[in-house]
Amino acid sequence: MRSETFQYWTVRMGDRPGHMHRKIWEWAFIVQALKERGMLQAGQLGLGFAVGTEPLTALFAAHGASIVATDLFTEEAQAKGWVESTQHANGFEAINQRNLCDEKELHRLVEFKFADMNNISEELHGKFDFLWSSCAFEHLGSIEHGKNFVYNAMHCLKPGGFAIHTTEFNLSSDEDTVDSGATVLFRKRDIQEIINTLQAQGHQIAIDWDEGDGYADGHVDLAPYIQDTHLRLQIEKYVVTSIGLIVQKAL
Repeated sequence: MRSETFQYWTVRMGDRPGHMHRKIWEWAFIVQALKERGMLQAGQLGLGFAVGTEPLTALFAAHGASIVATDLFTEEAQAKGWVESTQHANGFEAINQRNLCDEKELHRLVEFKFADMNNISEELHGKFDFLWSSCAFEHLGSIEHGKNFVYNAMHCLKPGGFAIHTTEFNLSSDEDTVDSGATVLFRKRDIQEIINTLQAQGHQIAIDWDEGDGYADGHVDLAPYIQDTHLRLQIEKYVVTSIGLIVQKAL
């Protein structure tokens, strides 16, 4: 997070340099992974799941990529509390709050759809060069639902396409966790199962288990969260951070 690359994306996304926050890391992880793989340019088509108010859709469009941005149907999002917490996108209103993309270009390059991550429409299959989700599939009701989303989302990619995901990662236990409800916490064993399943299907996946040993890694933000140094936080009795997955679909 002290690297020049990370600081560049922090500023580019309209945040302040040096802000040690895991959400900014998730966004920077996703955008850098896609940038390195040549996805952020004209002629590439991306699919975003549960885009909410995150800056990525507008940032990708600013680089020339075409995007289908999706989120829950508004009624479902209200039922889950996402609308009141400002984490839900309803059309174009939310996705360019940071003015990262020219409005005319945004409307030219971005299409907005409602989508259920637990029931991905077949009309999205086989069309996309890349897709992403940022701390979204832990909100699908259970660990199993989250795993199934990762597997099912691969159907949306063209052969050789890339899926980039981040999710909640339980640092406290590889046994006990929150495995159902509004927010679930993936253990190392759950992530390893995702890796094994994807590899068995012929896909390639990159993973880094390094938990970090910097000063910010030693701080656990407790509720009500201060959100300043926020790489690790406590959810119920568990210390949690974010983990990222980079998956390339089988050719």
